[in-house]
Amino acid sequence: MFVGHGLLAFAVVALFTRRMGWSRERALSLGLIACAFGTIPDVDMLYAPIGLFAGAGGLLERAENFWTASTLVHRTVTHSLIVGSIGALGATAWTGDTQSRHVGIVLLSLLVAITTLLSGGLAGAIMLVFTLAVLAVATAAGRLGFGSRAVFGAALFGLLSHPFGDVFTGVPPQFLYPLSMQLIEGRVAVSQSPTLHLLGAVGIELATMWLAAIAFCSITDRQLRDHIEPWAVLGVVYAVAVPTIPPPTLALSYPFVVSVLGVGVVCSVPRLDPRRHEWLTAAVTGLTAVTVAVLTYVVTYNILKI
Repeated sequence: MFVGHGLLAFAVVALFTRRMGWSRERALSLGLIACAFGTIPDVDMLYAPIGLFAGAGGLLERAENFWTASTLVHRTVTHSLIVGSIGALGATAWTGDTQSRHVGIVLLSLLVAITTLLSGGLAGAIMLVFTLAVLAVATAAGRLGFGSRAVFGAALFGLLSHPFGDVFTGVPPQFLYPLSMQLIEGRVAVSQSPTLHLLGAVGIELATMWLAAIAFCSITDRQLRDHIEPWAVLGVVYAVAVPTIPPPTLALSYPFVVSVLGVGVVCSVPRLDPRRHEWLTAAVTGLTAVTVAVLTYVVTYNILKI
């Protein structure tokens, strides 16, 4: 679910600003800034790779170690609506004059200090990375000529929309950190079946990708269907995965995710030649192939289940 956070922010902000009369270049640029802000909360995954090297075991064991390590800090301090709001204020202040920049530094420094005091050194280090990322994106926004209001809107939407995308997978984020109250107590279930729930979560992620593709094509006056190559229909061969890989669940999703993404990569390869500059066709064709593969898997899985 990592990619969808940023793409949702891109689509919403770019479409909104375009509707408000902004030029397509400015709308797309601010959409990319919002996309970057929407991705920042997941910097708390930087600690997780330690799990890949902790202990022995095969690929699945190491993958499990990776996610176990990530739970120490993932979806905690950086996924808070309170932290996100302060981060947006800090980013906005950073794009102002010298006095405002000092205010921004103070706000973000307080985030690091309070987090370290309340949650320890690891959480404090993650918050430091979070604040540095916020400053980096805010700096990029300033160099692109965006004012404080635009930066605040992009930062606020990106940082605050991110945690809600995580309610379908794993433990819900700590929305109100550092407060002990929890906004959502448990994971939002798409289905009572673990496999159908995972497939539903994948469907939500694919929907955000399609929204971003539609937004980009709409703003740039392109026809989405012109960028879908016919061989994307080869995703239907993924039906063979139903009897050959374990039914995917949140606890065991790796074989499904890796293999279904492989279908998208294979179908996008013919358009990946950088000399052709057809990245959009490659991306949309790959996305179509993955969507066809997932839908085929869902239908085949339910037929065989019956």
